[in-house]
Amino acid sequence: MNGLLRAARQYPRRAPLTLAYVCLLLVGHAWVAHGMPAERAASLLGFLSTNLENLQDHPVAALFGSVLFFDGTLTDVASPEFVGTLITLGLGVCGFLAWAEHRWGRPRAVAVFLGGHIAATLLTAVVITVALRHGWYPAAVRQATDYGVSYGAQTVMAAGTLALPRRGRLLWAFFVLAWPLGGAEWTGPLPDFTTVGHLIAAALGFGIVAVSVFGRHRSRVAEPPAVHGAGPNRGSLPESASPAVETALESSGSTPAP
Repeated sequence: MNGLLRAARQYPRRAPLTLAYVCLLLVGHAWVAHGMPAERAASLLGFLSTNLENLQDHPVAALFGSVLFFDGTLTDVASPEFVGTLITLGLGVCGFLAWAEHRWGRPRAVAVFLGGHIAATLLTAVVITVALRHGWYPAAVRQATDYGVSYGAQTVMAAGTLALPRRGRLLWAFFVLAWPLGGAEWTGPLPDFTTVGHLIAAALGFGIVAVSVFGRHRSRVAEPPAVHGAGPNRGSLPESASPAVETALESSGSTPAP
């Protein structure tokens, strides 16, 4: 418990960019929900949505503007939307994006988050285009409202598999792939396009994991044999340890088992 409290106190220092981003999202959410007329808010979010028409008309504004707001609720705690908010904003942004910022540094964390958001959005647009040609999606999907942080959050959640102990990684990977399917709507051979986007974003994150693991394996193979008696300090933490885990271990004076 003391370790978690200490981690919360050190959060602003360890992940200042993530904290600022979360504050921006909360302010934007409150502004759209309570600070402007409903019609104007709907018009703004419609303009920033990453649907096919907006991606053709103003792609830069749609891609970067859509990630300034989150699509969910903080008040209707009994709704599925609240569960989605907890997963994307809570786990994805507050948790794993903060871990990525602390572990990888701000530029790489931003690159993974924004890269996942943009790549998943564009790849989903390709899937939508193909689905429309085959009649799998209704024509109205071209103007659908689609904005938020969930694709980027999904990417960092998948990439954040590296932050977990090995025994928990397979279960976490299953969760990352399974939760979008829980509310999926099927109108043909494909689920709704947002579910497709979340699965694509997860695949991108797992691709980062695979590249990282492969690169680490090659580095180990290329390393010369270690001198007898040399090795890592007993007090060092593995690269997969998250900031909260590090803090808890520091406060208890223990180190994780290899």
